[in-house]
Amino acid sequence: MPARLAVPPSRGGPRPSEARDRLLRTASALFYGEGIRAVGVDRVIGEAAVSRATFYRHFPSKDDLVVAYLREVDQAVRAVAAAVPEGAPRLRTVVGKMGEQLCSAGFRGCAFINAAAEYPDPDSPVHRAVAEHRAWLTALFVRELGIAGHPDPEQAAAQLMMLRDGAMVAGYLADAVRARETLARGLEGLLTQR
Repeated sequence: MPARLAVPPSRGGPRPSEARDRLLRTASALFYGEGIRAVGVDRVIGEAAVSRATFYRHFPSKDDLVVAYLREVDQAVRAVAAAVPEGAPRLRTVVGKMGEQLCSAGFRGCAFINAAAEYPDPDSPVHRAVAEHRAWLTALFVRELGIAGHPDPEQAAAQLMMLRDGAMVAGYLADAVRARETLARGLEGLLTQR
């Protein structure tokens, strides 16, 4: 999936399952490339070359598969953040990776924004997975901006989330390079506020 952060192998329980991983990889590529609601369970089963019973053993419903897909993307973002020192370096790395996404072949926008558009009901498990990721990302921005010395990290994090969301949409609908540069400049502007 070149258009977004690479999805790490599944951590679905004590014994990893090749079939589960294949289902998740297949679904991730299809959901991201074509849209979640546009891809049915039968197509995922067929392209992953597993039985219907195998699918339902790992994912009781399509929503469970969608949540697993989003959690894998979430874990990939968390891994990027955890791999670098906190504060400004962490922010630059996370935002830089987002910028790389914007300019990658096949970029179709943010997996979380796309999922939220398809699952607007706040009580949906899919929508809740999106909200959990966004809450984590916002908290990460608040924490790292505070460590970097921003005088109002909560307000700055809200601005950075808006910049990020706008860049994700502009990267798909407009000039991806400009969206990446604008996002990076926006972060640098926030980091210089003392």
